[in-house]
Amino acid sequence: MSTTIGITMGDPCGVGPEITVRALAEMSEADRGATRIYGNLATLEAARDAVGVTIDLTPYVVDLPIEGAPLAWGQLSAIAGDAAFRFIEKAVRDAQAGDIGCIVTAPINKEALNMAGHHYDGHTGMLRSLTGSSAAYMLLASERLKVIHVSTHVSLQEAIRRATTERVLATIRAGDSHLKRVGYARPRIAVAGINPHCGENGLFGTEDEEQIAPAVAAARAEGIDVQGPISADTVFHRAYSGGFDLVVAQYHDQGHIPIKLVAFDTAVNVSVDLPIDRTSVDHGTAFDIAGKGIANHGNMNSAIAYARKLVAGGKEG
Repeated sequence: MSTTIGITMGDPCGVGPEITVRALAEMSEADRGATRIYGNLATLEAARDAVGVTIDLTPYVVDLPIEGAPLAWGQLSAIAGDAAFRFIEKAVRDAQAGDIGCIVTAPINKEALNMAGHHYDGHTGMLRSLTGSSAAYMLLASERLKVIHVSTHVSLQEAIRRATTERVLATIRAGDSHLKRVGYARPRIAVAGINPHCGENGLFGTEDEEQIAPAVAAARAEGIDVQGPISADTVFHRAYSGGFDLVVAQYHDQGHIPIKLVAFDTAVNVSVDLPIDRTSVDHGTAFDIAGKGIANHGNMNSAIAYARKLVAGGKEG
């Protein structure tokens, strides 16, 4: 497995190019030599000027063309959406070929992506399609709280439909496997309930009893150290306090709200169960500050650090 990581610079009109250049400039010479940036050189050079660093980007950039580059900062653009897709597509193909060991993605703009005719709900769906994978799970990792999601970018009504026994069990398995890979010998997993108080014995819904509890029982029968369903209003605090290594969240906001509350600038988005490795920042394109040289690249540094641990086969957490 290659120990080189590939960073996709994200939407050319957002903060992705700036945080990518900042992160590259701060790397050791050895780490820089094990890094490729999939993006557009002219845009990255404009970002370099915006952030005020001095580094020759040419040796590290897989330069892909953008008509009219560099584009105006902070503008919604189908050209930018198409470019963001092409950066990711190239990185995926190189990862599949073994040329890079992990992809680190800077933020894309979903509206720009769809304007360009690439109809995905975000990175995870796109990566699943590009790799032909039947499933992929979003795991958000921080120092004291880690969350994996049964569903993500769907309506709450659709999320409830997707919380089937089969899908919850698959999510538990995926989380257990990933944590074992990054060094947890026997991960302690909690599964959040979907209804208030896990339905209160049917008073507030039956999904927890009929769909989620059987998945937990099946996972326990396989030897996974998992408990649940546990009421979502307490389980994240218990995990944050050290009681669990991972929480299975039933839908997007259930998992994202607690992790963004406690680790807004440091949480890393990890795609689990894809045939390639991918980490990402956990923030958006921030069009309002793009090109001003003020974007915080701490989250990018965290995503890169997690990627380096994955390619090295080392422990995280």
